[in-house]
Amino acid sequence: MTTIRLHNTKTRRREDFTPLDARNVRLYLCGPTVYDRAHLGNARNVLLFDVLFRLLREVYGAGHVTYVRNFTDVDDKINARAAEAARDIGDITAETIGWYHDDMDALGVLRPTHEPRATDYIDEMIAMIEDLIAKGHAYAAEGHVLFAVDSYADYGALSGRDVDDMIAGARVEVAPYKRNPMDFVLWKPSGDGQPGWTSPWGYGRPGWHIECSAMSKALLGESFDIHGGGNDLMFPHHENEIAQSCCATDGDFAQVWIHNEMLQVEGKKMSKSLGNFFTIRDLLDQGVPGEVIRLVMLSTHYGKPMDWTVKKRDEAEGTLRRWFGILHGHGFSPKLVQALKAEGKWQPDAEFIGVLANDLNTSGAIARLHVMAKGKTPGQLAGFAYGLQMLGLVNDWSAIPNWDGGEAGAEVSVAVAARVDALLAERAAARAAKDWGRADAVRDVLNAAGVQVTDVGGQATWSPGPDFDASRLGDM
Repeated sequence: MTTIRLHNTKTRRREDFTPLDARNVRLYLCGPTVYDRAHLGNARNVLLFDVLFRLLREVYGAGHVTYVRNFTDVDDKINARAAEAARDIGDITAETIGWYHDDMDALGVLRPTHEPRATDYIDEMIAMIEDLIAKGHAYAAEGHVLFAVDSYADYGALSGRDVDDMIAGARVEVAPYKRNPMDFVLWKPSGDGQPGWTSPWGYGRPGWHIECSAMSKALLGESFDIHGGGNDLMFPHHENEIAQSCCATDGDFAQVWIHNEMLQVEGKKMSKSLGNFFTIRDLLDQGVPGEVIRLVMLSTHYGKPMDWTVKKRDEAEGTLRRWFGILHGHGFSPKLVQALKAEGKWQPDAEFIGVLANDLNTSGAIARLHVMAKGKTPGQLAGFAYGLQMLGLVNDWSAIPNWDGGEAGAEVSVAVAARVDALLAERAAARAAKDWGRADAVRDVLNAAGVQVTDVGGQATWSPGPDFDASRLGDM
């Protein structure tokens, strides 16, 4: 069995992943607050966990993995949006969930096993809060219920923050009903026009953090395998989840924590003030295919900041244009895939899986796809096609994107590819011989033809850029 290694935020090291129960591997991702369109940065951890979900299903079996991603459908931002638009809160959340599904479907994201809505688990939240109060970990005050941070000795361990330092550095006004400035809300009162439920502490609604603890316990159990999200959620959201869950259940909660780095646009933080803020739907409506967005996002390891650039977008489209041309040129279809399965050839490439299993190294897996794309027959390309499916770049073999007109793509990918490969080999030989003049001359030919070359770990891969012109490659 393939060994999966993951960087565990909790232990701050990369570890072999051993599930609590290999017959039911369980993971939880904090989902969106549904009041507006998902922006590009929101897609990063969704794509990360989608690849993880696919890998776990590959290793442990599709029927042995349970994946939960929630919808936060009770929140002050939702209330404000509904009031601003003079619309019902339920209409806002239902519409936004529909948008979210449409956008994620366009990115090739598989639906999780469960997509719970917070409002369906209010009873479970109230029960957990009551339990925390009974155990001395929470207290009621002025219609609120707050978690007593000083009742949990390990608070701050995930993010590496010291509670005393956090209190000393706090600049927010401390509510008078708090015993400790760091105590956080589990339940709060609801006023007119705000959603609310009857509780032992009055008419009110849950705080943000309690919902994920209640839903993960209901759907995955007191302890489960993997939890994650963007590193902006590490504190306070995930820190608070750990505290309340461990105190309520006396369990270990999540064994492995995975956090992705943030997104930038052309080297700058995405923000509305800089004019570089856009949603996934903005890109789709501009004609950027979902597969291109997905490939760009997966081309950078999740542990590093992701920089969305026009250059990367164009390079990704060129790569996919070539790859889809190869698939069409060799007749890939549901019938062919079934035939390859019958012949025992529809199998993952061992090196591809090994790279991907090493802390979800999607960039390395993509580099391996470039190598495998050189196969000349459907049988030789089976591992390549399987890898595209593993990364979610093809999900329906009856609807492979056809951006090059099928056979034209095959001609480029086979005849022209041989010439480009020969030039790359010549460049490599010149470099090895330290014949820099010759190496530069070959580079200039490739650049003039619009060939985009990527050197990864000593292996040169390429894709035709948007201005690709095979006639400038010389004799073939």
